[in-house]
Parts: sequence; C-alpha cells; structure tokens
Amino acid sequence: MNKKGKIIVIAAPSGCGKSTIINALLEGGDLNLGFSVSATTRAPRAGEVHGKNYYFMSEEAFRDTIAEGGFIEYEEVFPGRFYGTLRSEIDRITGEGHNIILDLDVNGALGVKNIYGNSALTIFVAPPNLEELRRRLEFRGTETPEVIDVRVDRAAYEMSRAAEFDARIVNDRLDKAINDTRNLIGGFIALA
Repeated sequence: MNKKGKIIVIAAPSGCGKSTIINALLEGGDLNLGFSVSATTRAPRAGEVHGKNYYFMSEEAFRDTIAEGGFIEYEEVFPGRFYGTLRSEIDRITGEGHNIILDLDVNGALGVKNIYGNSALTIFVAPPNLEELRRRLEFRGTETPEVIDVRVDRAAYEMSRAAEFDARIVNDRLDKAINDTRNLIGGFIALA
C-alpha cells in the first residue's frame, strides 16, 4: 500500500506570483506533487475539459455536494457562482501516494489546515510591500485602476492573516521564492 501523500496549500494576494511558483514546483517533478482540480458552477470556456481544468457542476449538484459534506472548502463568489475543493479529489491524490498542492484564498487555506492539521502545510506568499504589489498589478495592464484598488485593499486584509499560516515566503525575487518554497515543501514531505 502506498504511503498517503501530504497536503500543501499556497495562498497569496493577486499579483504575488502564486501561480508561477506552483507551476514551477509542478514542472520540477521532484516533490511528487499532484494539483487539485477545483469544482465550479460556471460554464466551461472554449477548450476547457471537465476533470482537467475544472469539475463543472450544476448549481443544484454543487449545493447537494455541500450538504453532503463533499467539499473541504468552497465559496460563492456571487449568487449561483460557486468554486470549491472536493474532498474526493484530495483523498484520491493523497491516497495514490502523491502530495497535493492547493491554490486557495486565505480563508480556504486556513479551513483546510483546520480539517487536516499536521497533514497540511500552509504557505503564504507575500509581496515585498503593498506599493510593489500595486506596481506589479499596474504593470500587467489587465485591470482598471478601480479593480487594482480593490485588489490592493484585499491584499492588505490577506496579509493581516499571514501569521496564521505555517510559513511565509516574500516574493521579492521569483527564483528565490520558488527555491524557498521548494525547500519548505521538501522538508515537510520528509517528516514522518
């Protein structure tokens, strides 16, 4: 029987490089990581595949799964639009002996820690400061100044919760942030 895998949760404000760090870790292949596919009630976009990009569910099926305790975390981002992490997805990947990496918001990450305790490692990726985060978001050129203000305000809230995480990585240099995150996860996986 395979040794059960561990759970790694990474949370960060938008624009902190969380997805880039996660993708680098997955591509590295040295940590035996699987990525959790989230469930959503939104319709698939062109080219998206059920079970690969998301598990696409009707609102009724999503609500039924909530009632059955099938999610370890979920959020209704606006009425009828849900996103969540299926307990079965965590169990499947860790049961196969793989470690799983989750990309969640602060509340979802801390909720997973409450459920899984020492079997989960929570990592908060922070910007060097809010001014640098604003600069990065502006540099992207994908959001209006009003949306950037909302994201920076949200980031301030999220950063106020960073002390509740097992570890904090400041992404002031991407290569260092990736390496520091890899080392943290490697040490966690090595624990019995």
